[in-house]
Amino acid sequence: MRILDALEKKLGRFAIPNLTVILIAGQSLFYVAFMTGRIERQSTELTARYVMEGEWWRIVAFPFDPPRQSIIFAFFAWYIFYLMGTALEQHWGSFRYNVYLILGCAITVATSFITPDLPVSNAFLAGSVFLAFATIFPDYEFLLFFVLPVKVKWLALLAWGGYAIKFIFGDWGTRLTVLAATANFLLFFARDISFSLKQGKRRVVQTAAAAPRRRVSEPIHRCAVCGITDKTNPDMDFRYCPKCEGQQCYCQEHIFTHQHKTK
Repeated sequence: MRILDALEKKLGRFAIPNLTVILIAGQSLFYVAFMTGRIERQSTELTARYVMEGEWWRIVAFPFDPPRQSIIFAFFAWYIFYLMGTALEQHWGSFRYNVYLILGCAITVATSFITPDLPVSNAFLAGSVFLAFATIFPDYEFLLFFVLPVKVKWLALLAWGGYAIKFIFGDWGTRLTVLAATANFLLFFARDISFSLKQGKRRVVQTAAAAPRRRVSEPIHRCAVCGITDKTNPDMDFRYCPKCEGQQCYCQEHIFTHQHKTK
């Protein structure tokens, strides 16, 4: 994204490193405060009506609102969030990761004022981190129930399905929450989504045009870096780079790391 590139050059030095750790540490402190009765449980919820009545700290506090389940679930949620957040920060850099989270918070705060009586949590914000992680690292495996290995891209499909159901059958407050939760993802990955749609269309056209003359053993896609094909690695995802001259194909492992080929 050219806008992010320009902003990073000017403001990159102000990026907060290890933001995931800071958020988890803040949530841990609030969790202890709630458990000991020092702070009321509802005080960190984002409710626009209370903000308009002067409780402005809710805008700053809601990213630090901890999970409401048991301490075991909270530790598990923090571990998953740490794993995904640090991976995204290493992949994007601190500045872009900061922008992704801040943008998600800002959109959530803005939409909360449309339904001022509806409490808003940061659960959907964590969900947007999960969607970004699944998009960049689709073949990462989680142990479902600590036993069954499942690739994160399939879990992301289930998450999108859940969002779709909530958006279709939920009330307007729920719909706004879903939009706020996915808006930063859609803004960050709009180019990739558009490119994937174009790639799918190109694949259909190429397959239809070459079908009469292609031999059965001839691959459709071949990585320009490592040379693997859709025949040798049928489970691999292949993409075409829009920055390279011509139609340069790359496997999932090299689409983000290859050197762009130009004339």
